[in-house]
Amino acid sequence: MTKPGDTIRVLIPLKVRKKNGRPKILPPADYRPSEDQAQDPHILRAIGRAWGWRRRMDAGEFATIQELAEAVGLAERHVSRQLRLAYLSPEVLKRLTCRREASAVSLYDLCFLAGETWEEQAERAFGRA
Repeated sequence: MTKPGDTIRVLIPLKVRKKNGRPKILPPADYRPSEDQAQDPHILRAIGRAWGWRRRMDAGEFATIQELAEAVGLAERHVSRQLRLAYLSPEVLKRLTCRREASAVSLYDLCFLAGETWEEQAERAFGRA
């Protein structure tokens, strides 16, 4: 057991590198992220934002995407594209958000999956399993 005056030293082998002029902490070379950290946080944030926008539009706060875009201070084209994430199939959304599976496509490509059938969405988003 340690005494109240004892010091415990914990060593974490990290490297600090500059990236774009800012310091960035890098994990060890042999580090493997756990499964719950495999998802890109940008995708999770974009899905949350899209659902928030969808709820606001469904509530009648905004009548058009143009009004919504002006309110949030983003381009109408960007809002329109990102809003499609709220219309992905339940299976794809569950795998992205709850299971946090990594998508086989980029966030940009995920925005265009909503127009496809639910089976095709899962195939394209996660690859053939």
